[in-house]
Amino acid sequence: MNDEMRNESEEERSRRRRARIEEMKRQKRRAEFLQRRVFPLAVAAVLILGMVGTVGFVRSRNYIPKDGGASQTVGGAAGDGSGMEDNGTPADGSGTGSNGTLADGSDRESSDSASVPMQQVGSGKTQTTVSQTISQGQGKADNRDERQNLRQPGGSEVADGVQGAGEEDVSGSDSRDIYGPLPEGEWHPKVFKAGATVSTAEFSSEIISEYGVLIDVENETIVAQRAGKIRMYPASMTKILTVLTAADALGILGPEGENSPVLDEKFTITIEITDYSFVNDCSNVGFEVGEEVTVRDLFYGTILPSGADAALGLAYYVSGSQEAFVELMNQELERLNLLGTSHFTNCVGIYDDEHYSTAYDIAVMLKTAADNPFCRKVLSTRTYTTSQTEQHPEGMTISNWFLRRIEDKDTHGEMLCGKTGYVAQSKSCAASLACDVNGKEYVCVMAGSAGNKNCMNDHVKAYQTWLTGEMPQ
Repeated sequence: MNDEMRNESEEERSRRRRARIEEMKRQKRRAEFLQRRVFPLAVAAVLILGMVGTVGFVRSRNYIPKDGGASQTVGGAAGDGSGMEDNGTPADGSGTGSNGTLADGSDRESSDSASVPMQQVGSGKTQTTVSQTISQGQGKADNRDERQNLRQPGGSEVADGVQGAGEEDVSGSDSRDIYGPLPEGEWHPKVFKAGATVSTAEFSSEIISEYGVLIDVENETIVAQRAGKIRMYPASMTKILTVLTAADALGILGPEGENSPVLDEKFTITIEITDYSFVNDCSNVGFEVGEEVTVRDLFYGTILPSGADAALGLAYYVSGSQEAFVELMNQELERLNLLGTSHFTNCVGIYDDEHYSTAYDIAVMLKTAADNPFCRKVLSTRTYTTSQTEQHPEGMTISNWFLRRIEDKDTHGEMLCGKTGYVAQSKSCAASLACDVNGKEYVCVMAGSAGNKNCMNDHVKAYQTWLTGEMPQ
């Protein structure tokens, strides 16, 4: 009788899971439909209404009363709609502004939507920028008060509105504190920034990636690039920021970070994590529902096999939900001065129109992660065996295929760290850190490449061209 009841219970759980997966698929299809059909129609409707309103406004300004009275036009107060500031500066922001130029001092290309000229509002005395409006609409990542209220150290709850009404904490550890916000005043490297010089080159036609950048870390200069600061979709290169954010939030900082006891704490994989990975067709480590893994396993699993199950595990462990963790990721972008050109909506790298970055920004993220000794070790590890569990008594051996394959190539130096990515919208992409024979480090990012092999070859060609291959005499 007990066996029969247990079998019925398992069948019922299986039915519930199938129903939940089908609902997640329906939601995904609904979101894709809205993105393809409804949103473009809504934008078109707004544009049409705006044009109609503009025509009506122009006609009303040109209207002259039939009685031949005063020729005052409607809304003719001085300054309204004049297009000039009180001081005579054009209201289109054509003067120098903080978003008007690239880091190398050159003008932004028109397709770089992170730089939108300043627009006049109202009478011309109150101004705002479109980029500020965008950042306010994207999770309010720049609202410090909200982030401070999001999670306090030692707290146990996620702020209302982030995790969502009625959403349960599926972190897998009832006694664990919710970590955050990011520690301040502790060990942190300085914010990295590299600029173009007169010597900065464009990649040759031998490199086929649509986006790319090669940075000399020591001199903080851009050696070569192609559309290096143009918006693109980062795919699983996102996970570089995932491990960096998690390490910062958990206090895994400085030379002793690898010995942090938090790395040996346990996290239980939940069905929400495995279902999310299944529905979105993500790559995974292979953790199973109910499996207790270490936080260390989650870090290595996020990078080496690009495991979505591990990345989501980190998010839930640190913040209690992916949504709350993404708030921390965007806070990290703000700390790195990248929030205007990068914005993330998930910790995995799943395509979303509002999940974007640039080749340059990814390079900064990788360099910053490599400055953290523990993150550098994770990003530089070729193979790793996860801890022994009931589901995997001998653990699972995982590997970083990019590092294992590229180390056989002649890069005029040594490959130190690497992370790949792929979604259809971004094509193949990868970020790597290498050093020449003298130990000088370079960061390379390539994206929009036709295939993993071609992307890897682009890294090799870039390093062969600009790294010093001989020891000084």
